[in-house]
Amino acid sequence: MTLFRRHALLAGAAAGLAAASPSARAQGLRALTLQAAWINDAEFMGYYVAMEKGWYQAEGLDLKYLPGGPDVIPEASVLSKKADVALSTVETVINAITTQRAPLVIIGAQYQKNPIGIVSLASKPIRTPAEMIGKTIAVPPVNRLTVEAMLKLNGIDKSRVRIVPYAYDPTPLLKGEIDASLDFTTNVPYTIKSKGQDAVSFLLADFKLPLFNDVVVVTRDTLARRRADLVGFLRASRKGWDENFKDPAAYPPKYMETWFKGTGRSLDNEIYFNRAQAALMQHPKGVFALTPEAIQGCMDALNEVGIKAAQEHFDTSLLAEI
Repeated sequence: MTLFRRHALLAGAAAGLAAASPSARAQGLRALTLQAAWINDAEFMGYYVAMEKGWYQAEGLDLKYLPGGPDVIPEASVLSKKADVALSTVETVINAITTQRAPLVIIGAQYQKNPIGIVSLASKPIRTPAEMIGKTIAVPPVNRLTVEAMLKLNGIDKSRVRIVPYAYDPTPLLKGEIDASLDFTTNVPYTIKSKGQDAVSFLLADFKLPLFNDVVVVTRDTLARRRADLVGFLRASRKGWDENFKDPAAYPPKYMETWFKGTGRSLDNEIYFNRAQAALMQHPKGVFALTPEAIQGCMDALNEVGIKAAQEHFDTSLLAEI
């Protein structure tokens, strides 16, 4: 799961585009590489399902899936041509466009509501920004400005909240060394429950900071050259997510010895994650929707954290062709 990472994009020699396998070439399939934003977990279930069902092949695509991780910068994979499509955070993508002139464009949004939120123990619950006043909140350093913007938007001076660094470990919360942390609400509450305590949480998106997450990003050159393939990718991926959400407990067991092998996470954890994310992704216009209202809300929120987003950073036209 990715938090709001604002790394500088990696420089380096461009890697060649992945070639289709001999069998794929024989079938006339075109190679397309997807760079995920994090390690293999339920965050990417829809893509696994679509691959299993052969829905990318039905679109004429030989999809290669690249897992992410703490040292992977999805935008760099696209810019270096290691991948054709990437999933990343909206603020990282637009920050790269505006500060580094990266030729990127967002063509869809997996999460309509960002899973990032404030997680606390049920024994000492923090359910609103106002309840953060006077408390110690652990926040990853790259997210500090985002949390401060959320406080500002809710009329709270940042000096009234003690913010300390967070290293993606709930142990300090469990020990009572902090009052809450910023993390994925779709996953960390399960971890806390497994340690014998209950958690409560609230989303930043519900308190005036509506940012997309896992946006689908490509270069403008790829958009121009491979428009039909990108439409096919979005269509097959949406089918995968729709199938997955018919029963969020159905598919995770199938992947414990394949996609999820070696992650150290349990089947129950993946099912919990898969269920929790459904409401954050599903939309009346379908998974990946980019409505004018949602884009405007996201841009307004980004401006509050100092990232100058503009309508030109989004291209909604491909979604109309699915």
